[in-house]
Amino acid sequence: MENPRYVELQDQVVVITGGGGILCSAIATAFADQGAKLAILDLKKESAEVVAEQIRQKGGEAIAVQADVLSQESLQMAYEKVTEHFGPCNILVNGAGGNHPSGTTSNPYLLEEDLTSTVEDLKTFFDLDIEAIQFVFNLNFIGTLLPTQIFSKAMVGGKGCNVLNISSMNAFTPLTKIPAYSGAKAAVSNFTQWLAVHFSKVGIRVNALAPGFFLTDQNRALLTKEDGELTPRGATIIDQTPMGRFGDPEDLVGTALWLCSNQSKFVTGVVVPIDGGFSAFSGV
Repeated sequence: MENPRYVELQDQVVVITGGGGILCSAIATAFADQGAKLAILDLKKESAEVVAEQIRQKGGEAIAVQADVLSQESLQMAYEKVTEHFGPCNILVNGAGGNHPSGTTSNPYLLEEDLTSTVEDLKTFFDLDIEAIQFVFNLNFIGTLLPTQIFSKAMVGGKGCNVLNISSMNAFTPLTKIPAYSGAKAAVSNFTQWLAVHFSKVGIRVNALAPGFFLTDQNRALLTKEDGELTPRGATIIDQTPMGRFGDPEDLVGTALWLCSNQSKFVTGVVVPIDGGFSAFSGV
């Protein structure tokens, strides 16, 4: 344990979906540093195992579990593995999510000439693939709801139990070009508030992080060039971020730990932007 600040998190069983990713692995490591027991769930078990092994090498407790957040059967199997190894889940972090290129428009604005354009691969709103839209919505929203159904039932009546969802700053104001992802994250924020009220009598708090722009494997090619320079979209983002940089994965850690600790025991139903001021800036 490198930073045992939240002593009440020690020995808590933390399940984190999408735990093999850049952002969620940082959150998982932070919980492990507090002495929590981590179950790293990911569709790719090898990615989860990398994170779990890093935690174990530092003296923490962690297991890697393959899980598909869109499959009740897969999640039930994961639940049984986690419970057998660690016992019931105390904290669930719903970190799985993502976008799909076929649910994304080529340009931020529709122009009349786009409808007759012969530009190859130009994708307007009218060309968006409905299956891609459904995939993005399901991955982000249903992929938050299903794990919560499976893992939070054992939390009912417990102490210090939390569900932490991962929304996005574009749930507040949608970004151009990504209607499916923006809508899905807005649904996650709404679900966070709904579930916080629904669980308020049984000892489970529900909150969410709303990250701004963090470089991940999913968006790196969209925001930066091979030489590390910003793409036009990346430059626009930095210009609209008052703090003038992308977020670091560790920037999520403090808020995540605080929301799941006793220091926020009267906080539920909040969605916290962690975006360097992006959502607060009018552009002027």
